Amino acid sequence: MSWKLPSPRVRELIRQGARQALDPPEGWLRELDEATLAGPHRDQIGDDPVLIASVRRANRSNLRFWALANIDQPGERVSPNLDEEPVSIARDLVQRGLNQTTLDAYRVGQAIAIRRWTGICLSLTADTDELRELLDLSCQSIAAFIDDTIAGITELIAKQRDELAQATHAQRRETVSLLLHGAPIPAVRAEQRLGYRLTGHHTALILWSEEAPADPAAFTRVCDRITSAADPRALTVLAGDATRWMWLHTPPEAPALHQALAAEPSVRVAIGTTGKDLAGFRRSHLDALTVQRMLARLASPQQLATHDEVELVALATSDVAAADGFIRRVLGDLAQAHPEIRDAARVFIAAQCNASHAAQRLYIHRNTLLRRLALADRLLPRPLSQDVVNVGAALEVLRWRGTT
Repeated sequence: MSWKLPSPRVRELIRQGARQALDPPEGWLRELDEATLAGPHRDQIGDDPVLIASVRRANRSNLRFWALANIDQPGERVSPNLDEEPVSIARDLVQRGLNQTTLDAYRVGQAIAIRRWTGICLSLTADTDELRELLDLSCQSIAAFIDDTIAGITELIAKQRDELAQATHAQRRETVSLLLHGAPIPAVRAEQRLGYRLTGHHTALILWSEEAPADPAAFTRVCDRITSAADPRALTVLAGDATRWMWLHTPPEAPALHQALAAEPSVRVAIGTTGKDLAGFRRSHLDALTVQRMLARLASPQQLATHDEVELVALATSDVAAADGFIRRVLGDLAQAHPEIRDAARVFIAAQCNASHAAQRLYIHRNTLLRRLALADRLLPRPLSQDVVNVGAALEVLRWRGTT
């Protein structure tokens, strides 16, 4: 963003206004702080008094930085504010496992600042042309300053995160391994080393890629999307060049996960059950590992799977050869039928053999479903009504094996 310098008269008006902004009423600052710390950002900042204090100091630092620049060189583009307070914000965010989305709170502050600045401008001149030029230029200046400052802090966050990762990933991996193997490490010490609370509920995720070489940036983007949507204080461990382990206190929601993975087809995710305290921390990870191994065992193309939805399939396919024999015996010719026919039977069973509900799930007419079910019945060695459980299990295995 660039613009022409304003007229000498408007430059002088900007200087006068900046002097007023340099010493704002306490009520303005209180309004700025309340707006910045409210809304969705409150969930990320939480009740952390240190982070709240840093945000407040950053608000005053930004206001002072922009005002001083416009007293010195009114109307010119203001460089990003990367003084002590914004750098402190970057460090605090990284150390707490948060990401740069928290910086969107600055834009809320920008809206308040522009509203207050407009009031100052209206007090400086009644000339319509001067006022138009003054407001147009100064609003562009404020917006560009906030954009540049956010971009600068984002770069600082990335650098600090890389530095922190180099120092802590090995320590985190060692600590997590001790916890998973039941070593007698005090919980308080483990929490300090991990920066993660071990009490309460945990849901474990395993993220991995089968591409070589794996793209670290893709993992970072997916992890950031997951933590932003579910738990900003999640634990992430670099388990290998192509593997990340995660634990969340809040289970991730399926729509957010699918959205995070849609843009990163190389990353796959296995999700464990939700468990409580240290035992749940371990159990959830083991369940996620079971899901990952099942997907690998079946050469499944599925990008995302949860333990809840594949537990039966995982058990049924622990012996792949035996599972193949089970499918042949139970499904007969249906195993090689068109996917539409198998899907009709599988969804019909999942809908508790309710044809209307199954048709709705498949987005087809009920009569179409009934015709497909009739064909499936002819292909099965035994009628579906006499073997619902086994047929359902066999069709689920086929679905996760990627043959539908």
